[in-house]
Amino acid sequence: MARINDHYQKLSAGYLFPEIARRVQAFSQENAEADLIKLGIGDVTRPLPPAVIEAFQDGVAEMASVETFRGYGPEQGHLFLRELIAANDYASRGVAIDPDEIFVSDGAKCDCGNIQEIFSVDCRVAVADPVYPVYIDTNVMAGRTGPSDDRGCYENILYMPCTEENGFQPELPDAAVDLVYLCSPNNPTGTVATREQLAAWVAYAKDCGATILYDAAYEAYISDPGLPRSIYEIDGARDVAIEFRSFSKTAGFTGTRCAFIVVPRELTGKNSAGEDVSIHELWSRRHSTKFNGVSYPVQRAAAGVYTEEGKAQVLSLIEFYMENARIIREGLQAAGYSVHGGIHSPYSWLRVPGNATSWEFFDLLLDSTHVVGTPGSGFGPSGEGYFRLSAFGERERIQEAITRIQAKLPAS
Repeated sequence: MARINDHYQKLSAGYLFPEIARRVQAFSQENAEADLIKLGIGDVTRPLPPAVIEAFQDGVAEMASVETFRGYGPEQGHLFLRELIAANDYASRGVAIDPDEIFVSDGAKCDCGNIQEIFSVDCRVAVADPVYPVYIDTNVMAGRTGPSDDRGCYENILYMPCTEENGFQPELPDAAVDLVYLCSPNNPTGTVATREQLAAWVAYAKDCGATILYDAAYEAYISDPGLPRSIYEIDGARDVAIEFRSFSKTAGFTGTRCAFIVVPRELTGKNSAGEDVSIHELWSRRHSTKFNGVSYPVQRAAAGVYTEEGKAQVLSLIEFYMENARIIREGLQAAGYSVHGGIHSPYSWLRVPGNATSWEFFDLLLDSTHVVGTPGSGFGPSGEGYFRLSAFGERERIQEAITRIQAKLPAS
C-alpha cells in the first residue's frame, strides 16, 4: 500500500474558506428562509470589463481558424502579454523588469504555494501574522515545520505578530531566516507597507541572505501615490525579492485565472556546496516542467486590461469596490467598532467586541444578522479577536449588511 505524505496530517484544520462554507451550509439547512449576505471569501462580483471581454472573444475566434489557431504556447507566457506587463506595471513606475523575468500563471495562490518547492526543506521561514493561510499551509505540506501547538503555531515557523501597536506591520526578526513572506496591501488586515518599511526589509534580506516572497496581489487598490506598489521600487530589491501579482482582484479574473510572478535574474540562492545558483533558472525549470501555460484566449483577455479602455474600466471596478469598503468601514465605526484597513484595500479588519473569539463572533454575526465574514484566527494566531469583511459585493447588499449590523449587533 502506498505511503502518504505524513506532513499533510500536521495541518491543524481544514482550509479556512471551505470551513466557512461548511458552517454556512449547515446554517442554511436549518434556516432555509434566511437571506444571507456573504462578505467572507474575497471573490469579486462585478463582470469582466468590456475591453477584456472583447479581447477574450477575439482570442477565442482565433482558435476557430486554421490560420490563427494556437496550440501549446510558451510555458512562461506569450511575449505580447509579458511585454505589456513590463511596460505598464513596472516601467510606468520607473522600474526596469525584463519580459523574460515575468512568468504568466493561472493564479497568485498557485504561485505562492509552488514557489517554496525550489527551496531546501530546511529553510527557516518567517511569516507576518495574521496573513494569507496558503503561505504557511504549503510549507507544512512540504515538511518544513513540526506540529502545531494549542495556538495553531507550527514549530520552525517564525511568526511576526502584526498588531495595533505596530500598525499591523511585521517587525524585522532578531535572527536570520531564509524565506520571508510579505503581503502588501496585507490580506487580511488591509494595511500597506511604506517605502521606508520595505527598504528596511530589503536591507535585512541583503544582510542575512534571505529571499523575500512579496505578494502584491492587491497593489491596484493603493490610492496614495507615495506608497510603493512593487517591492522593486526599492533600491536593491532585485537582488533579494520575488514578486507575485494577479489579475483576479483588479480585473475580475477570479473565474478566468491569470496572474504572474516576477523572478529577477540577479536573484540567487545557495546549493549544498555553498555555490550561488540562479533562482530565475530554477523557477523556469520548475514552471516549464509542471505547467503548460495559461490558455491563449485568457492571455489575450489579460492583454485587454492594458488598453486605454481597459485601464479606465479596471479603475472603475476598483473605485466601485473601494466605495463599498468606505461604506463598510464608516458604517462599522458608526456602530462602535474599531476598524482598520478599507482605505488601500478591499478588506476591513475589525476588532471583535467583548471577549468573544473570532469564530464565536462569526456564529453570532451569522445568527443575528445573516451576514457572513471571515474569522481573524483563520489567518494566524495574532488574528484572534479580529474579523475580516470583504468589499467584494453588490452595493445594495453591502448597505443592507451594514444596516443589519448597526441595528442588531452594534459594538457599543
